[in-house]
Amino acid sequence: MTAGSSSPAADARATAAAGGGGGGGGGGSSLAALCATAEISEEGRALLRNGGAGQPGDFVRVLLARECYEDAVRLIAHALPRREAVWWAWVCARRAAGENPPPPVAASLAATERWIAHPDDANRRAAMEAAEQAELATPAGCAGLAAFFSGGSVAPPEAPATPPGEHVTARAVAGGVVLAAVATEPQKAAEKYTAFVQQGLDVAARVGAWGAGAAPA
Repeated sequence: MTAGSSSPAADARATAAAGGGGGGGGGGSSLAALCATAEISEEGRALLRNGGAGQPGDFVRVLLARECYEDAVRLIAHALPRREAVWWAWVCARRAAGENPPPPVAASLAATERWIAHPDDANRRAAMEAAEQAELATPAGCAGLAAFFSGGSVAPPEAPATPPGEHVTARAVAGGVVLAAVATEPQKAAEKYTAFVQQGLDVAARVGAWGAGAAPA
């Protein structure tokens, strides 16, 4: 994912083409290292250089206050363990889908929810299949994509194992959360970003994502 420049939809397509996976994992990293991994924007990097905040959670709040929404989302996505990150993306996607989503979107959300509840390989691959039907450049598709790249092999079951890349789950999660904020009712994007980021911060606090002892799933 290009730093702060490409669209969430393009990020999702690039993630799918990359064939890699991985996910959160900022726990225990310095703020500067986490920002580099998350590839925040130039505006976000300027805030960091100017002493925006000392701790990652505090810096996320600075980014939110300065309306650097995508940077705030990226930092949380890279800090959370993979399963919790996928859950966050799934919750945001479910809100974006509304009460009566199209059948492929509803099926994708259901498949990802099954993986969250029981993260085995069969559910991981089923989440990817459903995500493709929902289209990867949708919030639901991104959540399923993130589940698929959370571990295991990205090759077909009968092929030699190919492990996912390190940070692709986090990138898919970030893309999905951003899409959930902007895909519908863009006039309410700031409100949705604020709610999503606050939820992500709450999850990060519960799992100790900013602490030295935290580790990615």
